[in-house]
Amino acid sequence: MGLCHGKPTQSPKLEGKEEEDEGDEYEEEEEEEEERNPKIPDPDAPPRSKPSIPFYIPSPLPGSYKSSPANPSATSTPLRFLKRPFPPPSPAKHIRALLARRRGAVKPNAAAPAPAPASAIPEGEEAGLGLDKCFGFSRQLFAMYELGEEVGRGHFGYTCAAKPKKKGELQVEEVAIKVIPKAKMTTVIAIEDVRREVRILSSLTGHQNLVRFYDAYEDEENVYVVMELCKGGELLDRILSRGGKYSEEDAKVVMAQILSVVAFCHLHGVVHRDLKPENFLFTSKDETSTLKAIDFGLSDFVKPDERLNDIVGSAYYVAPEVLHRSYGTEADMWSIGVIAYILLCGSRPFWARTESGIFRAVLKAEPSFEEAPWPSLSAEAKDFVKRLLNKDYRKRMTASQALSHPWIRNSREVKIPLDIIVYRMMRAYICSSSLRKAALRALAKTLTVSQLSYLRDQFGLLGPNKSGFISIQNLKTAFLKSSTETMKDSGVLDFVNMVSSLHYRRLDFEEFVASAISVYQMEALETWEQHAHRAYEFFDRDGNRPIMIEELASELGLSPSVPVHVVLKDWIKHSDGKLSLLGFIKLLHGVSSRSIPKA
Repeated sequence: MGLCHGKPTQSPKLEGKEEEDEGDEYEEEEEEEEERNPKIPDPDAPPRSKPSIPFYIPSPLPGSYKSSPANPSATSTPLRFLKRPFPPPSPAKHIRALLARRRGAVKPNAAAPAPAPASAIPEGEEAGLGLDKCFGFSRQLFAMYELGEEVGRGHFGYTCAAKPKKKGELQVEEVAIKVIPKAKMTTVIAIEDVRREVRILSSLTGHQNLVRFYDAYEDEENVYVVMELCKGGELLDRILSRGGKYSEEDAKVVMAQILSVVAFCHLHGVVHRDLKPENFLFTSKDETSTLKAIDFGLSDFVKPDERLNDIVGSAYYVAPEVLHRSYGTEADMWSIGVIAYILLCGSRPFWARTESGIFRAVLKAEPSFEEAPWPSLSAEAKDFVKRLLNKDYRKRMTASQALSHPWIRNSREVKIPLDIIVYRMMRAYICSSSLRKAALRALAKTLTVSQLSYLRDQFGLLGPNKSGFISIQNLKTAFLKSSTETMKDSGVLDFVNMVSSLHYRRLDFEEFVASAISVYQMEALETWEQHAHRAYEFFDRDGNRPIMIEELASELGLSPSVPVHVVLKDWIKHSDGKLSLLGFIKLLHGVSSRSIPKA
């Protein structure tokens, strides 16, 4: 819910921090004017200083929007809008009139008015009239707890320390109680956000890096969420206390904890959507204390094959696909990449003076790895960050894969959790043609020992028999070992049941690798061209054969409307009628008619 558990009312500031609240609208107007009439720089003018790391950007306020066809479930979150203009993906246009129309200040069929003043947008109790704000939680909070001092404040409420009145019931001396005023729940969406946050926290339990949930209460004025009290402060404060960055070794410890809890969430079908240093707390002031993920107010349930479309998050950490309104759990991995970049070098990978400028940078710019201290950091550290900050979400590492990355794995012992992407890849493999299976088996033969370590872990988690085989039923059995109530809400269990219902023979490790490999993620490797050429050599020797264009079109599932002789002519070698290297790579992707351009 955007709450800060650090210092009560003061957001952290660093050198060069701009005041962004009052000046944002004027800066955006200046920026747009500069784009229309670019100024010639004065050669005698002093260089413009670049702020170092003003981390803090507030989380967005909920707005209202209908579920999209891509996300029709009852639990899906409608589109939200920032309190200030949040204009994806290009430079901003103010949306006050749209907000006013959505919240009832303007009739839907009325002609579009001039941008409405802020006062036209209903706020507080007036905007929430007629809404059902009864959650069905217990109303006995003050019989159970004695509230203490405020320890944090955010956009939606504040957090207090508290002591249980009945000693020994929770086996803790103090708790944190998040207080969310009902007066701020001015839309149905805001109310549903609170319900979903409590549902996620109550069912997503059992991980050491996840803040512990105890109970939820309410009265006429507020909702109260009782959680574990973390006294060590925010990760952001810890970064600042270290001069703005971590050493590589210390950064690995932090990243391993973040990746572990995010992998746990993703396996259970929960995407956090607001990962940033402010949303990780240490349990104590001790340097070796445990890191805990907090603030699931913007989180949502998501199926492995589902895309969300509502725009949420914090500007500096938002993924490109979120701005394009089509994203899944990969958006969290982008945010983790931003955190890793900050931990290692002390600055943000994408920066601008305005929010619209930040979004342009996220969509268009590439992070710099040339400036200090990057040249002095290990190649593995740079590769780790680059594979998280890939603008193509399909090429980004998952949390489990990131835990298996040599930068993390070679320095500490980490537990690699089951990865839901394996189920997605296996489903696609089982449904593929025999020719594509042969191509994937050829690609699997090119993987190095290091690249195989993650897949070997996943194969072991699926419980192969003594002969080294797994069956499709193993997928369901392995998944149910870590099943929680959250999986029912997110639809992950339904997805696993669907994959488990497919009929296929048993798989040994070699075929499992072929079935679980992601071609897009392979393309993100610097060694991709070598992998592709070697795989084509294996395929040309073992699996390639003469093929007619019409047969290839059928193999790829192309529709009759596609002009196959025009589109596929370069995919088949003229000398022997076999697949060319281009055709082989396209076959690896499993190209369908939807991805073939119409002639």
